[in-house]
Amino acid sequence: MQAMRVSSAAVMVAVAVLAGCATVTTPTKGDPFESYNRTMFTINDKIDEVALKPIAKGYVYVTPQPVRDSVTNFFGNIGDIYTAANNLVQLKIADGVSDIMRVVMNSIFGVAGLFDVASVAGLPKHTQDFGLTLGHYGVPAGPYVVLPLLGPSTVRDTAGTVVDYFGSVTSYVDPAWFRTTLFGVQLVNTRANLLGAGDVLSGAALDKYSFVRNAYLQRRQYLIGGDNSASDSNEALPKYEDVDSGAAAGAAPASATPAVPAVVAPASGSVAASDAAAASEPGATSVRPDQMVPPRIPSFPSFPSFKLR
Repeated sequence: MQAMRVSSAAVMVAVAVLAGCATVTTPTKGDPFESYNRTMFTINDKIDEVALKPIAKGYVYVTPQPVRDSVTNFFGNIGDIYTAANNLVQLKIADGVSDIMRVVMNSIFGVAGLFDVASVAGLPKHTQDFGLTLGHYGVPAGPYVVLPLLGPSTVRDTAGTVVDYFGSVTSYVDPAWFRTTLFGVQLVNTRANLLGAGDVLSGAALDKYSFVRNAYLQRRQYLIGGDNSASDSNEALPKYEDVDSGAAAGAAPASATPAVPAVVAPASGSVAASDAAAASEPGATSVRPDQMVPPRIPSFPSFPSFKLR
């Protein structure tokens, strides 16, 4: 037992030392916390590599695709309740009503949300959280920040997660062990859906940190702006090619950057270049539109003792 503790401590020290190498003397414009962010990104990525990713691969191996799809639909149906609330707060009445209709239809005809019959019926699935609601009303995003275990965020989105957590229906499920079980199942299922996406990132990006950062910020701007451009937002994005050469170990030219970086895995820093790429690994579920950014707090039932999201 003592030997195991010493081994675990050695691993944590090694990760901390490795992360400490990500010091940036001149942060990229728009990313003033870059030195800290790179350190935390490295730690999150290592935790994902040694823990979450292997579990997700085992889950894919033993769980048939239709079952994984049903699990994804079930949690997506629960998330639609909070999505509807945010759309209504933003006065997007049509979208809010559509989300409510999705919940009713999937809950009744989709067997408690296991089947997404609402999408088949032509009701689109939306992505909303309180961070996006704040952005809708003009609250600036603030600096980009990587949260321990939770992954990419901004100052605005970090503040929004508090409301997101208390706004989640599953946060009030009892008993506590059942909430934690729901959390674990969704976390593993979501990570499994992004297995192919993470592999694409590892092979495509010279600097994973800057790729993940830009993917997250661009996607959040898109969700606030409501179109494919970020023209409706006044927030400045750091450019991928502007990453400090010392920190990036050779930044990729703009032409080498995938056109639409999209998906970031929850609490790990893994990213996909596109929806299609997410299906590149046999057995991996293609990424759904509602999973194109790190899942927000309302997706999850509760926080276990170690505060994973």
